[in-house]
Amino acid sequence: MVAEGLGKRYGKNWVLQDADLTLAPGQVLALLGENGAGKSTLVKILSGAVSPDQGSVEIGGRGIPPGRPDLARQAGLAIVYQELSVCLDLSIEDNIMLGRERSRGGKLDRAAQARLVDGVLRRLGHLDLDPRTPLAALSMGQRQVVEIARALVDDARVLVLDEPTSSLAAADVAKLFETIQRLAAQGISVIYISHFLEEVQQICDSYLVLRDGRVAGSGELAGVGHARIVELMVGRSVAELFPTIEHHPGELWLDVRDVVGDPLPRSVSFQVRRGEILGLAGLVGAGRTETLRILAGLAPCRSGEIFAAGRPLTGSPAQRIGRGIALLSEDRKHEGLAQNLSIADNTVLSRLHPYSRGGWLRRAARDRAVEALAGTLRIKTVGIEQPVATLSGGNQQKVAIARVLHQDADCLLFDEPTRGVDVGTKAEIYRLMGQAAAENRAVVFVSSYFRELLELCDSIAVMARGKIVAVRPATEWTEHELLLAAMSTPEETG
Repeated sequence: MVAEGLGKRYGKNWVLQDADLTLAPGQVLALLGENGAGKSTLVKILSGAVSPDQGSVEIGGRGIPPGRPDLARQAGLAIVYQELSVCLDLSIEDNIMLGRERSRGGKLDRAAQARLVDGVLRRLGHLDLDPRTPLAALSMGQRQVVEIARALVDDARVLVLDEPTSSLAAADVAKLFETIQRLAAQGISVIYISHFLEEVQQICDSYLVLRDGRVAGSGELAGVGHARIVELMVGRSVAELFPTIEHHPGELWLDVRDVVGDPLPRSVSFQVRRGEILGLAGLVGAGRTETLRILAGLAPCRSGEIFAAGRPLTGSPAQRIGRGIALLSEDRKHEGLAQNLSIADNTVLSRLHPYSRGGWLRRAARDRAVEALAGTLRIKTVGIEQPVATLSGGNQQKVAIARVLHQDADCLLFDEPTRGVDVGTKAEIYRLMGQAAAENRAVVFVSSYFRELLELCDSIAVMARGKIVAVRPATEWTEHELLLAAMSTPEETG
């Protein structure tokens, strides 16, 4: 693939300018940059989904006319976008083959499709997935595996992976990396977009960094350290990714006793104090997300008890909000945000009373509060009235976090808060979490990135197969020990 001088503007605003990209067969290129740096725009131009205002794209020596995604796909380009595009009511097989159906004699050839699906799932190392299972029954990580499998059905020569591991557990990430290496050995080129620099160093051989719509640097990754990559991305050095904010656990606030869900979790007990950050580690499907949803009133609790500040915690999600519970969902697109509403409306949606008087909205007061949060989180926007749907995925995540912080809750439940967020914003989220604990709030933090948990949490509970298998102070864990515990069974750990 060769792209030369690519540029795109909306009105007078250039979101991408003079971008060059060359990709050799079998090359694994890391495409890096902060949210809003131009990565998504570049990928959309390469795919033909967006017409550039300048520049050209060739795949395999074949020029791709602007605005022709069909020709880009025929030339061998396949993309797995950060925001999943799956049909929850269809099966795994039907999702993978959607738009790629095989027929014989005018009828759907189910046997041929089954062979293709079995083949791509084998290449991904996911024979554990039953092709007949509906997508609605899968976790976020498993749905992303299906999206990647769909791209492989097209026999891609250039595969673009946009944050492919953002919802995957460590074991699934390792399988994905094995697949990428096999594909590269077969001459398939990969453009790998990720905010996890450890992954980039592990799987990629070269890099291209965008900043403010321009190429800030490119070259071979060998010998290039994290500090240099971060400096290229943000235009400054990030001296401390995990800031140290002093906080001290105080009185017990959240007390979870033998909680059983439907079907997960199977039996969960833990406690969180004011001023404490408790991490929930585990693999995809361990029951971490389900546990947070029960606490927030979004999923039924079949048995067990939950106490908040010494009182039983029951009732609807709205009543839980009133009791001081705030949840950041891992699925921002469908649960975390109202896509058609503005940044301002989304931010204050669950806490309007400070801005209402006599049934009227005090816009000036609301706008001041929202603009302050937008500035703190560095949300890139033309204004707080901009619809959330028009923002990049990373900036949408920032708005979802702004909504949770605006609730001024006593207990913050963060489910994968740094998924799909750039390095600079990760540091800011870490600081905000530490600040929340310093302000005497209880924090529960779910993450598939074990280093985050080790660096930020006071204690870490590991979940496996719907149960907590171990709880220890964070200083007593290592990444290896967390992974071993997450892969164990409750019986093995007692």
